[in-house]
Amino acid sequence: MSHLLSNLRAVAVAAASLLALASSAAPAASEEIRIGYQKSSTLTAILKTNGELEKALAPLGLTISWHEFTSGLPLLEAINIGSIDIGADVADTVPIFAQAAGAKLAYVAEEAASPAAQAIVIPQASTAKSVADLKGKKIAVTKGAGSHYLLLAALSKSGLSFKDITPAYLTPADGRAAFVSNNVDAWVAWDPFLTSALHQSGGRILTDGSNGLASYKRYYLASAAFADKRGDALNLIFAKLSETGKWVKTHPKDAATVLASLWGIDAATVEEANSHRSYQVGSVTGPGLTEQQRIADAFLAEGLIPVKLDTTAIKIWSPKGS
Repeated sequence: MSHLLSNLRAVAVAAASLLALASSAAPAASEEIRIGYQKSSTLTAILKTNGELEKALAPLGLTISWHEFTSGLPLLEAINIGSIDIGADVADTVPIFAQAAGAKLAYVAEEAASPAAQAIVIPQASTAKSVADLKGKKIAVTKGAGSHYLLLAALSKSGLSFKDITPAYLTPADGRAAFVSNNVDAWVAWDPFLTSALHQSGGRILTDGSNGLASYKRYYLASAAFADKRGDALNLIFAKLSETGKWVKTHPKDAATVLASLWGIDAATVEEANSHRSYQVGSVTGPGLTEQQRIADAFLAEGLIPVKLDTTAIKIWSPKGS
């Protein structure tokens, strides 16, 4: 009997070992990461097209589902309510609205300042020579966008207030249509729409964000819960965004060719528009959010947000080793 028990124990140990080996060899059940983006989300659009992000995340047992949004605010709201895990780049103003609404978000990356990538433009026939000449004029702007802050900052620097102009709150597409048909006196736009419209209309730039007017950073955000849970995935996503940003700047023609087919804009225009963007992906820091505070204060003064914010009072995720 003892011999039989000994054999049975040996068989049981062997079976347990085989099960453990099979379990370790079997691939883990895949988990889906839900990524939100806009059509103009350059680096994310390229990664979605080339499949490099899927390849990077596969060893972690992660797959991706892609979700397109028409603008940044709905994207961040989707993150806040838990239907999206991480969002592609949004203008610097967008996180401020989300924070004012109490959204539980985390900054995960930023694209360094690109002040020339947004501008106040005027029609070819306009006689305006400075922002001060826009007093009493009708200006197309997308409410709450980074371009809205540029307009506020430019007016203030010229001794004007928002009450000195007539705003026409329009989406980028409608703003472009109004601009090229001369239905507004000026338009505040960002790339690639900016460069494309200037090529089409022959208009000119009155001012962009240079000389400290508006840095125009773009931010990547995730739900705070996702940032706490999947730092491993965020490290890989951060690395791929950084790598892709460098590729866009070192291979401008190749990048423009890829994006031209996605955006329906000719490659030469895309290449010029991309030259205005830094595409330099880096970590977000508290001290680096100084302009975010200026934007929040300006928006509070205009009644665009209901409460005073401390823009550093939000979760900031940092990549491993930073």
